[in-house]
Amino acid sequence: MKVLITDKINEKAKNIIDEAAEGVILPTMNEEELCSVIGEYDALMVRSQTKVTQKVIEAGKNLKIIGRAGVGVDNIDLDAATKNGIIVVNSPDGNTNAAAEHTVALMLAMSRNIAKAADSTKKGNWERSKFTGHEVFGKTLGIIGFGKIGHHVAETAKALGMKILVSDPYTTKEVVEKFGAKYVSQPDELWPVCDYITVHVPKTKETMHMINKDTIAKMKKGVRLINCARGGIIDETALAEALENGHVAQAAIDVFETEPDIKNCPLVTTTGDILLTPHLGASTEEAQLKVAEDVAEQIRDVLSGGSARSAVNIPSLKPEKLEPVKDYMQLSENIGKLAMQISSGNLKGIYITVKGNLAELDVSPLETAVVKGVISSFVNDVNYVNAPVIAKNKGFDVATTKSNTSTDYTGSVTLKLVTDKETNTVSGALIAKDMPRIVKINGYNVSIEPEKHMLLIPHENKPAMVAKVATVLGDKNINITRMNVAQNRSKEDNISLMIINTENEVNPETINNISDIDGICKAKYINLSK
Repeated sequence: MKVLITDKINEKAKNIIDEAAEGVILPTMNEEELCSVIGEYDALMVRSQTKVTQKVIEAGKNLKIIGRAGVGVDNIDLDAATKNGIIVVNSPDGNTNAAAEHTVALMLAMSRNIAKAADSTKKGNWERSKFTGHEVFGKTLGIIGFGKIGHHVAETAKALGMKILVSDPYTTKEVVEKFGAKYVSQPDELWPVCDYITVHVPKTKETMHMINKDTIAKMKKGVRLINCARGGIIDETALAEALENGHVAQAAIDVFETEPDIKNCPLVTTTGDILLTPHLGASTEEAQLKVAEDVAEQIRDVLSGGSARSAVNIPSLKPEKLEPVKDYMQLSENIGKLAMQISSGNLKGIYITVKGNLAELDVSPLETAVVKGVISSFVNDVNYVNAPVIAKNKGFDVATTKSNTSTDYTGSVTLKLVTDKETNTVSGALIAKDMPRIVKINGYNVSIEPEKHMLLIPHENKPAMVAKVATVLGDKNINITRMNVAQNRSKEDNISLMIINTENEVNPETINNISDIDGICKAKYINLSK
């Protein structure tokens, strides 16, 4: 396997990737150049310079993962990657300190006229009165976005004696107030009362130009703005006009809408009081090393058959969601595989019910795992990224229900799989933290350890049935590793279910031989490695 590393990423990333694949370092390329070579690679690692477009992704026929050594992924076409089953990862924490420190540094440098004063002094001038600044102590700082960077900025600002207001729809009033800040539900509550405003949100359709001519008009006259997040969150033309007419006293900007070509940017040509830096938020030696190592480790792990910690296009598998239910993930996938392989007809619906302690958790990762297991039984190259997309595109009904009904297990997952011909139900549970079991199949209480090769054999409840099946398998030199026989007490048809785990694959001829035994209903071979 080969991994393309570009955009001048720290070379330690290659050392990590080389543990699982061959890392190849190449200079930054344009779309056409990248399309001409990307087909050779199984993974791509970039920073912000490379634009990973739909055309690039479609040319990367072997791509399994794209890594962005940084926080944002706006230079990667997430929709195209997801549709093609490609994991996209970033490093959400690697540059937290660097970005937060740069935000505070710009705020202080702007307030104290550091850059202008330094330039003047270097020219031999002594202009103390010209560069009288402003203290941040006692001033009100509005923070839009209270993620890791916003939180870190708040901690530093609080230590400087600032009053903090927070606007973030993804956090709660309790979290903000526990920190010691004031929570506002809408940014409109923040604009008129803040002396400083800083943004720490991703660039999305919702946040594009969220600070614009109208919102600036609502701000206190003399406000000071900082943006170290993403270019475009602040409307550059509107900010330039507000600086020139004095409504905004100062601004400190690290990010731009048209990076790196900023010659025609209104903020570069404005006569207003503005401090500009060339996207230096994450540009510390420590941060660049952290993000490079973090993303390289994720690429290495995925190519080695493991999982990614920070897959941005698998929201259900975010670490905070996955951790509480991780012990049920493989079991849920196996339930999906088993149910689909015993079903006939065209799939219509995937209905999941969780009970016990799982009913108190976010079980979206388990839904993704079940859907992946179901679809992998009839579609190749299915993973956690594209399984939900495939299900949606094919029109399958997928629903998960939480039940407070009592259960014999700490937590259980039940799948009802509906096709145009039949309905099959499979349940799984953990009988101990590390002991997953299939515990019910279509009403039969069982205790099956999910393994690669399994046989499900409905049969009449009479003597010698197990011996007859074992004889067929023995004649074919197929070793039985485990066996379980279950009865459905609610049925009166006298049919039991034999479940056999085997050491190796059972071919169709052997399945037919077993099915031909008198008293055996149709036997089915289950392969959980698919």
